[in-house]
Amino acid sequence: MASLNVGNLGEYLREQRRTAQLTLRQLADAAGVSNPYLSQIERGLRKPSAEILQQLAKALRISAETLYVQAGILDERDRDEAEVRSVILADPSINERQKQVLLQIYESFRKENGLATDETDKTNDRSTPSS
Repeated sequence: MASLNVGNLGEYLREQRRTAQLTLRQLADAAGVSNPYLSQIERGLRKPSAEILQQLAKALRISAETLYVQAGILDERDRDEAEVRSVILADPSINERQKQVLLQIYESFRKENGLATDETDKTNDRSTPSS
């Protein structure tokens, strides 16, 4: 099996978990993931999705974007955009369709202002059918 290069993420998660004085099982329960899966993440054997990272961040009471940077999903300079996206996606008062529309509007404004990133373009390609 090829190395997933997520060792730093695992070490960072373990450090954050210990700082929060949580056991592996407590964090797994709080984040809604299995204990073995979280253990594999911490040992660098698994690469979690952005959604799992968001759940872990919430359970640890840290920024999801911080975990995204640690996981190599997000570049430091893209953090502000990701924070806006996270807030929109985490808002329980709007439905999934409304969230997607809001994100599309936000991304169109960024493009208009010349601030769109490659990741934003990839997200648009996945969420909107091509014309």
